[in-house]
Amino acid sequence: MRGIELIPVEGLPEVNAGDVLSELIAGAAADLRDGDVVVVTQKIVSKAEGRMVQVDPDDPVSHKVFVEQESVRVLRRRGDLMITETSHGFVCANAGIDLSNVERGWAALLPVDPDRSARRIRDGLRARAGVEVGVIVSDTFGRPWRAGVTDVAIGCAGVAAVVDLRGTTDALGRELQVTEVCVADELAAAAELVMGKSAGVPVAIVRGVDPTWLREGSIVGEVVREHGLDLFR
Repeated sequence: MRGIELIPVEGLPEVNAGDVLSELIAGAAADLRDGDVVVVTQKIVSKAEGRMVQVDPDDPVSHKVFVEQESVRVLRRRGDLMITETSHGFVCANAGIDLSNVERGWAALLPVDPDRSARRIRDGLRARAGVEVGVIVSDTFGRPWRAGVTDVAIGCAGVAAVVDLRGTTDALGRELQVTEVCVADELAAAAELVMGKSAGVPVAIVRGVDPTWLREGSIVGEVVREHGLDLFR
């Protein structure tokens, strides 16, 4: 790769339950090309899939009932903050439930199956725009032992989640023994640089990715670590 290009997709309308995201994206991104990776924020996926719930706008913890509902286990609590594991296997704050960038009195739940959501968008873009692209559904997660948040991939289709470099050599010829790169997370984080948290740009295109990454992928299947391999659960 000589470099990648990050392109915000502007002009998307407000997304509502039942909207077909591939149709909206194809209409706003006229220059989609084969090999592009389309990164779509979880928020508009949840809106389109009807994963919005009403909460009490005057009670800052009224969404906690949904946190319990969406979690398979609670790993840590500190005050109002809960670190939970979702049914997908994601470990995140408050089961990924978000109150930002949604109407007052509403909260966004994570999609039921973000990989399937990505496949639906990918297939729709193929049908509507005639292009073969990868799709990533992104969300903002915190990280243990590091301050600040970053965007990660919670679903993908048509693009690898993890690229396994074990058995290849580094720049000095040494064989790599354990290196597996979560390229889906890297692409999600890169796309967020042109989407921002308050710019109202929920979709971005990453152009110029390594074509060997363009294969079927799955976040749940490739990224979520099995409990037996996790040193911290």
